[in-house]
Amino acid sequence: MRSPKSRSRNNKSNRNRNNPGNIINRVYDSSGPEGKVRGTPQQIIDKYTQLARDAFLSNDRVAGENFQQHAEHYVRLLGEAQREMDARRQQSEQQNRERQQREKEEREARAERKQSHDVPGDGDQPDIAPQPDVVSDSSESGLVETPESKPKKAPARARKPRKPAKADAPAAEQVDDPSADRSAPDAPEAAE
Repeated sequence: MRSPKSRSRNNKSNRNRNNPGNIINRVYDSSGPEGKVRGTPQQIIDKYTQLARDAFLSNDRVAGENFQQHAEHYVRLLGEAQREMDARRQQSEQQNRERQQREKEEREARAERKQSHDVPGDGDQPDIAPQPDVVSDSSESGLVETPESKPKKAPARARKPRKPAKADAPAAEQVDDPSADRSAPDAPEAAE
């Protein structure tokens, strides 16, 4: 049975191979003719070109060509990663443009539908003639009269509050006058 450590190491290496977008910033260990060179692809390219320049200055053409070949390897690696990133960027920009165009068309279509519904007669619906609200003779229509169908009365004006009556004078008159009719206090006295 495999140990969990070997499995996790394999998964990490698989992830790195399947994700070329990270090549530009990834740190590499390059085993060159003069030992290891560690860094990002651009740093490794700079280091090998410097070593090649130094080798050519010291009249060692073989070592200079070897360093140049190592540098070219990382130049190709970096160029390929940049092309892939550019292709992905262009693809995502194209998708964004298409999505924005679809959204714009949908907004315009919604606005057009809304506008056609707001303007009477311009929409897809047929014109409908206005119908009278109340039939003049309800016996001919065959409809049952309901409270909703009755014409509404205009609301009455609110009454003004009554002024309080003078409590002293009317109460004294009613008590003092025994001939006053108690059943109709406001009725005038009958002539005798």
